[in-house]
Amino acid sequence: MIPIPFKRHRFSPAIIQYAACLYTRFTLSFRDVEDLPSERGIDVSNETVRRWFLKFG
Repeated sequence: MIPIPFKRHRFSPAIIQYAACLYTRFTLSFRDVEDLPSERGIDVSNETVRRWFLKFG
C-alpha cells in the first residue's frame, strides 16, 4: 500500500481527510465544506477543499 503524501501541506492530515470525507460522503458543495471547518476556527477556502479532493479524494 502506498502512503498518501501529506508533506508540504499547511494543514494536518486529519483536517484534509475530514474535508475530503465530508465532500464525498454527503451531498455538500465545496463552499458548504468550507463553512464546516470555519465554524471550528479553521480558515480554508473552497478552492483548497477542491484541490484536496482532487488529490486525496
